[in-house]
Amino acid sequence: MAKEKKNDEGDDGGGSDYLKFTGMGFQMLAVIGICTFVGYKIDESGHHSVKWVTAVLSLTGVFISLYLVIRSVKK
Repeated sequence: MAKEKKNDEGDDGGGSDYLKFTGMGFQMLAVIGICTFVGYKIDESGHHSVKWVTAVLSLTGVFISLYLVIRSVKK
């Protein structure tokens, strides 16, 4: 019986971990999406034939989101 009680106590962390990692995924999506959108608008207003600002800002968004994920996983 003591084992059953011990297993019940350890079940609390699963749901919060799921929400934490789901939230990180949405955070990554938002950061990359906003950076890409800003780059697209800059390229659109500048009438660039090659969308280099979009490419640079989308890659910047990827690196920023990876930094945020690594920082939150270390905690």
